[in-house]
Amino acid sequence: MTERHIIRPSEANTRDVFEYALLRVVPRIERGECINAGVLVYCRAQSYVGARTHLDEARLLALDSDADVAGIRAALGAVEGVCAGGAAAGQAASDDAGRRFRWLIAPRSTVVQPGPVHTGLTVDPAAETERLLDLLVR
Repeated sequence: MTERHIIRPSEANTRDVFEYALLRVVPRIERGECINAGVLVYCRAQSYVGARTHLDEARLLALDSDADVAGIRAALGAVEGVCAGGAAAGQAASDDAGRRFRWLIAPRSTVVQPGPVHTGLTVDPAAETERLLDLLVR
């Protein structure tokens, strides 16, 4: 077990459980190859749902030189919009954070797909979103 997995008694009450899933881009479904392009984070205790995305265009085009980069960027932007809520969330605007997260992590056979859900502990889910993007996507 590494140091980052150890919970000290003083920290136990200050951190909240969160869930996260990677957003993967699968440019050619029949091949199954993918690149990580974003992360979704949900923290029920703080009513937080957020997404951060980063599309490495060179990696994407290495998998499929004909990939629709603009369309993929739009799909990733739509995910961020649903997480942000408000007018950008469309029909999901009136849904709570948990419902929006569950809708976004539902399995899909499209170019932008959610990965499996994982859990962790955090004091700041927005900072966790950024940390996971740097760790797992960039």
